[in-house]
Amino acid sequence: MPAATLDAFLNSYLGPPDELRSAVVATVRQLTQAATKIRNTINQGVLGTAFAGSRGANADGDIQKDLDIFADDIFLDAMRHAPVALYASEELEQPVLLDRQAPLAIAIDPLDGSSNIDTNVSIGTIFSLLPATGAPDENPAASFLQAGVNQLGAGFFIYGPQLALVLSLGSGTHVFVLSTRLGTFVQAYESRIIPQRTQEFAINAANYRHWDEAVRLYIDDCLEGTEGPREKEFNMRWIASLVADCYRILMRGGVFLYPGDKRKGYRQGRLRLVYEANPIAYLIEQAAGAATDTITRILEIEPESLHQRVPVVFGSAREVGRIARYHTEPSAIGERAPLFSRRGLFRA
Repeated sequence: MPAATLDAFLNSYLGPPDELRSAVVATVRQLTQAATKIRNTINQGVLGTAFAGSRGANADGDIQKDLDIFADDIFLDAMRHAPVALYASEELEQPVLLDRQAPLAIAIDPLDGSSNIDTNVSIGTIFSLLPATGAPDENPAASFLQAGVNQLGAGFFIYGPQLALVLSLGSGTHVFVLSTRLGTFVQAYESRIIPQRTQEFAINAANYRHWDEAVRLYIDDCLEGTEGPREKEFNMRWIASLVADCYRILMRGGVFLYPGDKRKGYRQGRLRLVYEANPIAYLIEQAAGAATDTITRILEIEPESLHQRVPVVFGSAREVGRIARYHTEPSAIGERAPLFSRRGLFRA
């Protein structure tokens, strides 16, 4: 039996007439068209326009690449043709009101991993679909200050060897790949399930000296391998592209950590809750994984501001739970005796 197309998947999601579901489907279709345009530009590399040049800082203080702005413009224009009331982006200080009568709000990171643009590493687009609430024209930010459990759907595009769409509309996490032969997205993986256990972690080890004691202790225990309390070997991965790290974990398991640390401006991590952590957490949970801020479930956190940052841990559920215990009750970790290590939390 041939693989299902994205259109067939969306049609099956529609079911009986429903305004919100119809709006979600129409918006996803517009997003795929915009992502295809972005992919075509990325494929030209430095031979094309709007590639790896830099501009000033965005609303949250990060340096913008020309391709960041190009991607934001493409997606904003696409959303003008979708049933979207409000558009919020990493690249814009405030949400944009598009249609006060429309039922949806979209929060988007138009180009995740843009520091990798000129090194030919996979980059992507992350999006979160929310119900528009209140009076969008009076308080545009209100729709985005909802806990992530209220998301109607979430996903990301990854611009890699294939253009892939990872999507959840509340019934599993599915992966679609653009078929250039068919000219449409085709389902490659249905209802991904992340293994509960893992022997692979992703973290930027260059920040070791800045981490809190609990994070250092967890990584130390992993690195001790079979001779340490974990009694097994671990591999470390770090791509510095959130979508690429997430895609790898969806394919084969693992755990990703971007904790807060002691550097100025990093106490609350660097990933944004509304348009990075929430959609990724939604996809991960729909794939039987877990996502926390090291302790609290990401999807239960109520944002206080559009560009709020948050520490993030996600991936294999048992490992995410173990990392939480390193923060709350390290002496209760089963295979670790209270004085096993001479380091960190157990130092006399």
